[in-house]
Amino acid sequence: MMNYINRLLILSIVILFFSCVDEDYSIPSPNDAENIVIPTNQLTTFKAVYERYDQAVNNGNLIAVIEEDLYIEGYVISSDQAGNFFKELIIQNKIDADNSDNDPRLGLKLEINVGSLSDTYEFGRKVYVKLKGLTIGESNGVLTIGRGEDATIEQIQDFEYRNIVLRTSEIATITPKISSLIHLTEADENTLIQLENMQVNRFDLALTYAGESTDAFDGLRILESCESGASILLQTSTFSDFKSLPVPQNKGSLKGVFSRDYRDNFYVLIVNSSSDITFNSDERCDPMELGCGLAQVSGVMNLFYEDFESQKNNKLITGNGWTNYIETGNEGWEAYSSTSTNASLGRSARFKSASSGDDSNIGWLITPAINMDTQEGETLRFKTSNSLADSSYLEVLYSLDWDGTEETISSSNWGVLSAAYIVKDTDSFVSWFNSGNIDLSCVSGTMHIAFKYTGSGQEIFDGVYELDDVSIDYLP
Repeated sequence: MMNYINRLLILSIVILFFSCVDEDYSIPSPNDAENIVIPTNQLTTFKAVYERYDQAVNNGNLIAVIEEDLYIEGYVISSDQAGNFFKELIIQNKIDADNSDNDPRLGLKLEINVGSLSDTYEFGRKVYVKLKGLTIGESNGVLTIGRGEDATIEQIQDFEYRNIVLRTSEIATITPKISSLIHLTEADENTLIQLENMQVNRFDLALTYAGESTDAFDGLRILESCESGASILLQTSTFSDFKSLPVPQNKGSLKGVFSRDYRDNFYVLIVNSSSDITFNSDERCDPMELGCGLAQVSGVMNLFYEDFESQKNNKLITGNGWTNYIETGNEGWEAYSSTSTNASLGRSARFKSASSGDDSNIGWLITPAINMDTQEGETLRFKTSNSLADSSYLEVLYSLDWDGTEETISSSNWGVLSAAYIVKDTDSFVSWFNSGNIDLSCVSGTMHIAFKYTGSGQEIFDGVYELDDVSIDYLP
């Protein structure tokens, strides 16, 4: 009798066990919104959220707290599956690049104190966000929704997030906006971007994504456009599962979230995984380089020198053999003097595209011809500084075939003096940086040296570069 009872008990347990197994094995989703109907008068737009924040800032506040019963509808474009995003969701309001005036394509970051969010909110998942009681503000330079009543945006917590971020049953196909780097604007933050004809800068090719001993929290690798030469930093978390992979050596396309770095100093692109980078063309666009390197000592006899002290403030640089060529836009290299935090060295040369209103600003400041056959041991020295350069950039180029006329500048062969140090956007903006003693002694013929600025009037590319104490010397 006892054996019979034990068998019945075991059979009951087995039946109970299998009756509790969900053959779908899917993650429970109590907020699947097939049955959720958001009243039309409670559904607002991303544009309205942006405008509410702008209004708060105009009124002297750093945040806006939403007290009404409002919802927004969006699509998840981030994934923490590969570990490159953490405790955040990035959502945008559209599945494609449509950017109508009434409802422009915009994105938002949601701060959520939960890991493995992609288990519930996969890439492309349509969600509704219940805004009542949430805060709109900036976190790391991008517009963010979270909690809190002060300037610091706090995270939405584990016990509440499923009742705030409502998961629908729809997973959409997201089409990234295909854009050239120089045409991205602040409105593209928190949205999915695809960049074509890109490559990792040649000086970063020996590195991993974020596995170097110098990488703290994130690895930052320079991506450059083979069309415009503009660059942006690829940001990879040191917790990502691809951090130790070598960066791709070829060129091609990649897609990722357009964002700002942790300290809000510069723009970055963040990919969801390494598979979002398709660099399958081995035809890189690296420039011609001068291979003399750095000299042990600088020359002591001078061939050319400029400290810009004789120039007139806010006027184009002239005289002393300079060619000040404006390739695009309305701005050129001007004399500049300041005693502010980012002071000039007395009077300096400056290129500033901010407030130019131009879609592109390219300006060249080219030295007179230097005969490299009449002396030995030639070197070049200069100093540079910048102010929030963002993605604008300065190059130091050389040519051995330019004839000295503006008409042939673009058609002449220009290489890079790669040994020269030029101030970076990650450098302190209050300092001036020495270029080092660039060795020119391996060159023969007639040389011109150019300082070429590339930027625009758009906020992402409107940085300022300063130049001073340009000296070309030789050894007796």
